[in-house]
Formats: sequence, C-alpha cells, structure tokens
Amino acid sequence: MARDDNRRGRGRREEETPEFADRLVAINRVSKTVKGGKRFGFAALVVVGDQKGRVGFGKGKAKEVPEAIRKATEQAKRQMIRVPLREGRTLHHDMAGRHGAGKVVMRTAPEGTGIIAGGPMRAVFEMLGIKDVVSKSLGSQNPYNMIRATIDGLQKESSPRMVAQRRGKKVADILGGKGDAPAADAAADADA
Repeated sequence: MARDDNRRGRGRREEETPEFADRLVAINRVSKTVKGGKRFGFAALVVVGDQKGRVGFGKGKAKEVPEAIRKATEQAKRQMIRVPLREGRTLHHDMAGRHGAGKVVMRTAPEGTGIIAGGPMRAVFEMLGIKDVVSKSLGSQNPYNMIRATIDGLQKESSPRMVAQRRGKKVADILGGKGDAPAADAAADADA
C-alpha cells in the first residue's frame, strides 16, 4: 500500500512541476579522509526557471549525484525571484551585480543579438527566458559567486511600470521623456 502512495506522490510531483526547467551548472566531488580511507560526496549547483521571468538557484550536497541534484533543485524552487523583462526578451536597462569577488555587467541588447554570456551566467539567462543580452563576468570565475552576482544584478532591475508607481506618475510620463529625444534628433538631422 505504501508503495502505491509513494508512486502516486511521485507522479503528482512530475505533473506539478513541468512549468520549471532546470540546468545543472556545476558538480564538485569532495572527499573526506577517515580512518579506513576516503569517503566521497558530491555538491551540485542548479539553476531553475520558468523561462517567463522567474529564476532561482540552489546547491545541494549528498553521497550520490542524483540526490545532490534533487536537493539543489528543491532549494532553487524555494528561492525564486521575479525579474521584469522588456518585450519578454531582454532587460529594461544596463546593470551590474556583485557578490564577493565576483562582478558581472549586464546590458540590454537589440533583437537578434542572442545570449552573449559565460557558462553560469548563460544558464541563469536561459532559465529566466532572456533571448538578447550582452554580459561580462569580471573578477571571480567561481560559478557560485558568478551566479550570486548575476542574481544580485537582476534584483536591481526595475521596469518603467515599477518606476512610475514609485514616483506616483504614469508609465507614459516616464517613457515620454525618452521617446521624444530620438524624434527630436531625427528632426534635427533632417533639417541639416
């Protein structure tokens, strides 16, 4: 009887979470020297996202790789953040993130650029659903610090709607100043 319940529980979990995609970023084998020899364990770093503006990362440690990945995935789902995307494909503005010695710079990009980013950062952007971004990792190459710095930068992003709400204005007022400048430049070029 317990087996049937357990199987049903597993089936339910699989039906419940197809909305999230996950990406294994790093696996690290660690050893502990004991009296009889060495005991090996594994640490996994996983990024999870719905590819519609939500992303999270987690790390898990266990004696076996699948168990470490499972723990990391569960932690990532608990720690998800929401990031506003422009047109569902890129960032609203350029930003920098930092964690420890890891520094990252992320820039918005025109359509068709693709994801220009290093390994761990690329995983975060793909799980987030970003299609066009240019980024550079400076400082630490440690994947844990790179992902934390990327998440730190993404948390700083604000959409025009958020800025308008914070200032008590309309979105058109916020975007209006930007939208008029290129039209004025184009008119000046036409006159010259």
